[in-house]
Amino acid sequence: MAVLVYIEHNEGRFQKPAFELVSFAKEIAIRLQTTLTAVITGALDPSELAKPAAYGASKTVLVKGEQLDRFDTGTYAAAIAEVSASENAQVLVLPGSFSGNALASRLAVKLGAALVTDVTDLPEVSGNRLAVKKNVFSGKAFATIHTETGQAIFTLAPNTFQVIPREEKAEIVDMQAPATEIPRVRVREVVRESGKVPLPVAEIVVSGGRGMKGPENWGMLEELASLLGAATACSKPVSDAGWRPHSEHVGQTGITIAPNLYIAVGISGAIQHLAGVSSSRVIVVINKDPEAPFFKAADYGIIGDAFEVIPKLIKTLKERT
Repeated sequence: MAVLVYIEHNEGRFQKPAFELVSFAKEIAIRLQTTLTAVITGALDPSELAKPAAYGASKTVLVKGEQLDRFDTGTYAAAIAEVSASENAQVLVLPGSFSGNALASRLAVKLGAALVTDVTDLPEVSGNRLAVKKNVFSGKAFATIHTETGQAIFTLAPNTFQVIPREEKAEIVDMQAPATEIPRVRVREVVRESGKVPLPVAEIVVSGGRGMKGPENWGMLEELASLLGAATACSKPVSDAGWRPHSEHVGQTGITIAPNLYIAVGISGAIQHLAGVSSSRVIVVINKDPEAPFFKAADYGIIGDAFEVIPKLIKTLKERT
């Protein structure tokens, strides 16, 4: 028996969420008194190979093959399932990303395993059963899910577990991707945004709403984000109006995020928006309307005009750097 963790990389390099995931999976392995194996798919920078061991993996399996150059759930799931079988994995841990959740659901069917997505805490062990906690009702409550099968699959919600360095010595194994049927959908090209902090992994997010009055005023938010090393985001009405791209829309129908700091500027705080950002560790709201619902969810609030407050924040940050 072992714990298996699938970790994603961006063009051959790991980002912080990968190490959070390995740290989380290692803690599960410790509770189950077993070992942790990391599985990686596709071309990886050789300098990254030792990094899973630095956070607790005792074995790293690198699955190679031309068919892994483009993400396909069928191809990737087949590779992970083969490693799972060879390692006799009791628990599989995947990232709570778009691709991670898609893979997890396919693997659950393929392996006949229990599936719990967006887990927020370590499982409690009771014999062969595991009990895990996750957010429900758009973050308004927690549910404890008990697994009933011999194998369980968890996806970890972003930014919910700390990175724990461990410095294990890991065995590194190369494996060829298994032959699979020709995928029905072929990915011809993947276009990635460059020069921006990706929203799902951002530790600080600066977000704007209709209170910004128009797309021409977004420069001040982008400058503030740049000074903080933050990502930029927006509310649904802003993306619907075409002021900002839909890739920046956070909320119930957009991207769900959990940064360490979320700064909401000119956003009223409708329940649909709160559903996507309520897991943020610290929420700062800037709004000139003292009755804005967002203030009830805020850790800190500034009642004031964004066009006066933001320039002052920018000036203060520049003076301190």
